[in-house]
Amino acid sequence: MEKQVLENQTMVIEFILLGFGDISALHILLFLVVLMIYMLTMVGNILIVALVVTDQRFHTPMYYFLGNLSCLESCYSSTILPRMLASFVTGNRSISLTGCFLQMYFFGSLAATECFLLSAMSYDRYLAICKPLHYTTLMKSRDCLYLVTGSWISGFLGNTILFPLLQLAFCGPNEIDHFFCDFNPLLKLACSDTHHIIILAFMVACIVTLPPFLLTMSSYVWIIGTILKIPSSIGRKKAFSTCSSHLIVVTIFYGSLMIVYMLPDTQMLRDLNKLFSALYTVLTPMVNPLIYSLRNKEVKQALKKIQEKIIQARFLS
Repeated sequence: MEKQVLENQTMVIEFILLGFGDISALHILLFLVVLMIYMLTMVGNILIVALVVTDQRFHTPMYYFLGNLSCLESCYSSTILPRMLASFVTGNRSISLTGCFLQMYFFGSLAATECFLLSAMSYDRYLAICKPLHYTTLMKSRDCLYLVTGSWISGFLGNTILFPLLQLAFCGPNEIDHFFCDFNPLLKLACSDTHHIIILAFMVACIVTLPPFLLTMSSYVWIIGTILKIPSSIGRKKAFSTCSSHLIVVTIFYGSLMIVYMLPDTQMLRDLNKLFSALYTVLTPMVNPLIYSLRNKEVKQALKKIQEKIIQARFLS
């Protein structure tokens, strides 16, 4: 363990990420699995971003939000998985204090941004289904830009609350019982007074997550109520199909977040929390493109055309 002596006190300047325990025998298998997940995540999300940018059919508010979500998911995975892959290859699970802080800051900022972005997407679906006659006037390109820009800025500004962590003293132990630098596991290692930071972080977390969550849930209450009033079963099915993919993503994201951060922190639940953390940090960014593409005819048709062009290009060459 690398240490430095400061004012007669031994200070920790690097941490050990314990991950899922001592499973060195499975390192090769885990490396291949995580590498496959990361590649699928990046390819799927980058492909959706490319479709939204290049295809005129996707220049609509719904796909504009979807493109931003896919961009966010790519960044989200890149804050955690490359570091995890490197640890499997080298066996070195250490991370510097600065690296740990940066990982935690970007992860937290992107998670907060996703909360705001999902609420903006739910508001867009609310206007499209509940107020279809006014949709084009209420959701213009300028409004989409404001909502997306506000989501990114709010997410990153909200997590500036983490900056006081740089002033904390860490005297040991230096082992973080997680597979990435998360707020609560890191704070437990501090030997300084963390009372004020915990209160401030709780307040900011409530501001960042609670309003978007309530807005998202309220939007879907109105959406479901409106869909149930549609007399035609075909009309109900068509209306619900436009928001079902987003509803699935919201359920997975908020469900796993609540399980991880709202359940009591006990030893018995700690390993279970790691699994649910992996759900929203690793698996969710990978399955989001699959959810949207498999349940969206326009996306499937666009992907099919790209596949046909690739096959034709190879055949001609």
